[in-house]
Amino acid sequence: MQKSGREGLEGGNIIGSGIFISPKGVLEHAGSVGLALIIWVLGGGVAALGSLCYAELGVTIPKSGGDYSYVTEIFGGLAGFLLLWSAVLIMYPTSLAVIALTFSNYVLQPVFPSCIPPYNASRILSMVCLFLLTWVNSSSVRWATRIQDIFTAGKLLALALIIIVGFLQIFKGNYKELTPSNAFNFWMTPSVGHLALAFLQGSFAFSGWNFLNYVTEELVDPRRNLPRAIFISIPLVTFVYTFTNIAYFTAMSPQELLSSNAVAVTFGEKLLGYFSWVMPVSVALSTFGGINGYLFTSSRLCFSGAREGHLPSLLAMIHVKHCTPIPALLVCCLATLIIMLIGDTYTLINYVSFINYLCYGVTIIGLIVLRWKKPKIFRPIKVNLLIPIIYLAFWAFLLIFSLYSEPVVCGVGLIIILTGVPVFFLGVYWRNKPKCVNRLIGKPVPRCLAALLVALRSAGICLTSEPAALKQRSRPSPLTTHTFALAESMTCWGQKLCFVVYPQGGVAEEEEAPSAPSAHSRQLSSEIDMRK
Repeated sequence: MQKSGREGLEGGNIIGSGIFISPKGVLEHAGSVGLALIIWVLGGGVAALGSLCYAELGVTIPKSGGDYSYVTEIFGGLAGFLLLWSAVLIMYPTSLAVIALTFSNYVLQPVFPSCIPPYNASRILSMVCLFLLTWVNSSSVRWATRIQDIFTAGKLLALALIIIVGFLQIFKGNYKELTPSNAFNFWMTPSVGHLALAFLQGSFAFSGWNFLNYVTEELVDPRRNLPRAIFISIPLVTFVYTFTNIAYFTAMSPQELLSSNAVAVTFGEKLLGYFSWVMPVSVALSTFGGINGYLFTSSRLCFSGAREGHLPSLLAMIHVKHCTPIPALLVCCLATLIIMLIGDTYTLINYVSFINYLCYGVTIIGLIVLRWKKPKIFRPIKVNLLIPIIYLAFWAFLLIFSLYSEPVVCGVGLIIILTGVPVFFLGVYWRNKPKCVNRLIGKPVPRCLAALLVALRSAGICLTSEPAALKQRSRPSPLTTHTFALAESMTCWGQKLCFVVYPQGGVAEEEEAPSAPSAHSRQLSSEIDMRK
């Protein structure tokens, strides 16, 4: 991934729909304009601290997959699986659904100026956008990063317009709400719990600061470029968010902002006149780029989980020509569609924010644990130990008081994570299962799957391993023979795509760690020798 792609991916993932959604939530819990602006600045600082910790982990454990890869490497399979479980089940599909619905609502708002856009029209447009970007990400990594660059530039220009208009308002003397006497005029006294919820609302806008760690293996020289992308993107995003909120308050009173369902649109209607259409367009650009970035990174998380054996091996396959994880992209797209069709996904945003911060903290705890367990490991980047300690202090404050203020919302988030524990022990950890359990969860391989694997092999589509049940069958049964033709026709599309498994244990890894090859590498090598 080239230089412009990495900064575009990092900045484009952070600057999404959050800046058009979160200001209302931050202000509502902060109780004053001044405290809300302080929370936005502190939110950027906290994101910078977390990014520096992730930079050390990213170059010390140079694997794609971000949090999941680091937690699995440091704490073991169960912790990594729980993080993967919560991300695949809730975090990424829900975030994608919310952003896609935001995109469709803002695109349709000029068509339905006096009412809320129809439910079906909004869902259909969201699906079209999701399908289009899934196809783009399946076709080319370069196309995906180019889209990210273009739409990041587009929405930065739109936000720059908001900031410039805000400065013009200040120069004209329209800054009544920003004077110290008015800015810190509290209409409610915020409790510690309210402050925690305000930070939680702001964190939704800053979510994405760790996304570059999900594609570490695709970065060019990550030891140099990963910190560079962080140092450029985080201050830029903090500046944009803070001054965008300042611009909002030059046009609206706190009460007007709290009563607005679309803050940017209200701002445009008040100050831009005939050019008020720029605001819906800018939100559409922002969310379109956000969907692209979430698809790009969430598919890599599924890909990494499949490589570790925590998800089906199909998700560890990439296109032989385009080098894109097509099965993982399709799974992410399908999960998002299901959540999008279930109903109102906005109620899940609090779950997403809480689980996100929980995962961030566990990952950064892993950095301290890794310092203790492997003090002599090569670290191209090594942050001061005060940085993770300060971040974890804020993390503990945020989670404890968020759980105190919203016990039901945060409690459901914890329950969702813990439901992965029995799934892990049943599906991953417990290998020598009784036959009755194997039948219940779908093992050994059904005959139709056996025929499908035979068809894949005949088409030159190779898997790293085949189930032992398939290898034991030397003579197919009549049912298998009849199923073969159906499986062969079903795999016609797969034959054109020519999936291959991403190779493990590359040259760079062998040079850095000349230890014994992994079981997966040995298995892949033996399979290549057999083909020769």
